Amino acid sequence: QVQLVESGGGLVQAGGSLRLSCAASGRTISSYAMGWFRQAPGKEREFVAAVHRRASITYYGDSVKGRFTISRDNAKNSVYLQMNSLKPEDTAVYYCAADQASVVSTTSARWDYWGQGTQVTVSS
Repeated sequence: QVQLVESGGGLVQAGGSLRLSCAASGRTISSYAMGWFRQAPGKEREFVAAVHRRASITYYGDSVKGRFTISRDNAKNSVYLQMNSLKPEDTAVYYCAADQASVVSTTSARWDYWGQGTQVTVSS
């Protein structure tokens, strides 16, 4: 079992930045793909970004490419999401996830473990 706890959410103005953190416990994340998803009210959970077990391989949703950066620190058993140039449409609850599969999926149902989420609100 992997337990995930997100932090770093909050209220920010459009154009601003936030850095989300996800601390894992229970097992080392070095053998897991790690990802971020988000869910806005009334919408389905959306893939944001993921980083393969090989940290050099990253994936991004089209709506965040060029603005968000995912990274992992296996020594700290943590994963991060640096969010720049935030827009009001980025407002959502952001979830950290872990997946044992060797192929990264953008489908939330394929991921094995989830955190409780952290709220990000971007004001216009």
